[in-house]
Amino acid sequence: MDASEALSPVLLFPGEGGYDGTALNRAHHGYPQIRAVFERIDAVTVELFSRKISEIVLDTRPLELPELLQGEPWVAQLAAYGAGLAAHRVLNEHAVHPSAMMGYGLGEITALVAAGAYSIEDGARIVARRTESFTEHGIGGRKTAVLSASPHRTALLVAQVGDPRLAITAEHHDAQTVVGGPAEAVASVQVIARQLSIECMELEDHFALHNADPAEKAAAFAAFVNPIPQNPLNVPVYSPILRGYYQSGEPLGNLLAAHFTRPVAFSAGVRKLYERGNRTFVEAGGGAALSAMLPRALQGVASGEITVLSTLAVESGERLQLPGTLELLQEGGLATGEALRALRLHLSPAAADEEFAAFWAEDGHEIAAYVNRRLRAHHAGRAATNDVTKSAAMASW
Repeated sequence: MDASEALSPVLLFPGEGGYDGTALNRAHHGYPQIRAVFERIDAVTVELFSRKISEIVLDTRPLELPELLQGEPWVAQLAAYGAGLAAHRVLNEHAVHPSAMMGYGLGEITALVAAGAYSIEDGARIVARRTESFTEHGIGGRKTAVLSASPHRTALLVAQVGDPRLAITAEHHDAQTVVGGPAEAVASVQVIARQLSIECMELEDHFALHNADPAEKAAAFAAFVNPIPQNPLNVPVYSPILRGYYQSGEPLGNLLAAHFTRPVAFSAGVRKLYERGNRTFVEAGGGAALSAMLPRALQGVASGEITVLSTLAVESGERLQLPGTLELLQEGGLATGEALRALRLHLSPAAADEEFAAFWAEDGHEIAAYVNRRLRAHHAGRAATNDVTKSAAMASW
């Protein structure tokens, strides 16, 4: 890897919890790329579930993850998938060229789609099938909990419970580990953790993956994915589950099926990327969970400064982080303002770049919302005209 690649950021794609309804709702008014991504996913959700995902997450009041999890499982899964791809689309159109990508759980599918392995639509079908595999075979309803303990100490605790279906499902860093399994086994973990003064919190999650229990579901999932056309990767994608890079030409269905039974080694993954020379990490998706974990994962390893940024998340004071992230990347020469500059030249060529950027950051969402309303009205009018034309043609047969 040359010096320019080392300076390019790594994009991190979060998993099932990678959704922030407030941030997504705010961002989509100012960044039309977000709606464009979700409308492509709409084609699949209408096909499979007779509903548009965009109407659920973009056209209503902001819905947060706990609310999505109370509904049908596919909604939360595809909302997180769409948020990751939407963030990537915005970054890409601001000329952010990552040197590598890494996903967490579901985020590995998002990363592969962002790297060109699958179309957005086929990626959505894979996510939907993954979700169906869990629910139809009874994995849904299991429990997951995060412990403030090292993987080694957590393994001793899991062994003490003695349930072979209970397993470590993710290693975040030296002081945080996730376990998953049957509800009664996770409840035993919580009891023992309290006795040992270990913080333990149950996670809101439909599934408890990354352990041996769902092994029989993996083969059917691989058989579904393998026939889907896959393209060469245009960016290296590192898998913290497989502990290596995906290779173009590999049967990705088999590899994605392996996710069902293997834990997420997040800390090992980011350390591998750090050793590769990467120092800038951008979380592409909802929330900032990976951004918060990453410095801890590199503790004792990183010898210099690292930059960790998020996108579809809100800071204290409800400020969307995406504009600030783009600005910092532009200042570092890792992004450009070409997309915004092109918009300025079209709308207000006499305005200075800085002046238009400040204006767009404050009021651009109103303009984008107006354009989207007019486009939807135009589309509805055109559809009505087509229906009338078809009716007249049929009447003349």
